Amino acid sequence: MWVKDQRPIELVDLPAFGRPARLVWHKRRWVCPAASCPVGSFTETATHIAAARLVMTDRAGRWVTEQVGRHKRSVNEVAVELGCDWHTINDTVIAYGTPLVEDPDRIGDVDALGLDETLFARLGRWRHQHWSTSIVDVRRGQLLDVIPGRSAAGACEWLAGRDQRWLDAIRFAVLDLSGPWRLAFDTMLPDATQVADPFHVCKLANQRLDEVRRRVQNETLGHRGRKHDPLYRSRRLLTRADERLDDRGREKLVGLLQAGDPKGEVRMAWHAKEVVRQIYDHTDPDVGLEFVIRLGADLQDDSCPPEVRQLGRTITRWRHQIAAWHRAHVSNGPTEAANNLIKVVKRIAFGFTSFRNYRIRTLLYAGRPNWDLLPTVTPTTP
Repeated sequence: MWVKDQRPIELVDLPAFGRPARLVWHKRRWVCPAASCPVGSFTETATHIAAARLVMTDRAGRWVTEQVGRHKRSVNEVAVELGCDWHTINDTVIAYGTPLVEDPDRIGDVDALGLDETLFARLGRWRHQHWSTSIVDVRRGQLLDVIPGRSAAGACEWLAGRDQRWLDAIRFAVLDLSGPWRLAFDTMLPDATQVADPFHVCKLANQRLDEVRRRVQNETLGHRGRKHDPLYRSRRLLTRADERLDDRGREKLVGLLQAGDPKGEVRMAWHAKEVVRQIYDHTDPDVGLEFVIRLGADLQDDSCPPEVRQLGRTITRWRHQIAAWHRAHVSNGPTEAANNLIKVVKRIAFGFTSFRNYRIRTLLYAGRPNWDLLPTVTPTTP
């Protein structure tokens, strides 16, 4: 083999003395004189200088991956610092970041698994909402993966990609009161104990209370809540926990209900909300289950407003998942925290349109990759 020619290739490098720098690599092109050679000619490669098909040096590539992925800097900010375009930085982050998030040791064994959805993007002419599903280890608070959509099929497909030993180690499956997540857990984790998230149970009670308040508002005054309407003025006091109301606040709430709630429906919904919160005052699992069963039946009494009866039916339908919290003591709080970290990345990036970029960037920041592996990873270039 002999050298056919040399071509200068300009590579983006780390800044020098606060200014963008370029490394010029004179790549040699080799030619093979053997007639049987299937290649004929080829260009030399040197991965310690730069990965194939990337226009950035290897040391700069690892640096920008840590800056964007670990320190949540925006791609554009790093591009300005290095004096290159957005795509150069983004392609490099994807190439070096993919091996980190796909590292099989990153996930590890999971004892309690949580699912929740978060908005990925609004796309198209009509800005249709596209959702994503966050899969989280709620014991460690680690984001395991992000998948497109918010259906049971997507969650089942992801779980089907795990080995059976990993699935068998999951003892608790945490969810909000969502039918798709319940179906996914019933299908893929039939032996895991499903746990309804306490926050969403209390949130549902508050939603039903607010529905009663708005309905009574329209029935009594014939219009939506206005500034001086008693029920509109009570909306924040109604959703506040009873123990957080001082004497003045409780007196004000009772007065507003007397003025705007002639049939006592809002007051009844308020008491129902407070009783639902008392589910989590119990410490004995058996007593907790009995309390939930009786509460669901009591809230379906004919004397209750229709919204409260609907709440009672929901509690009855999810009674085992709600009462399971007394044994598991796990919630979807870490899942919501992971969603907050995802929103931080989205805000810094000013939104995403590519799900691949969205997934890699969020997992680099919230998925707890082993950053000690960054100097050793082999970039995955397209």
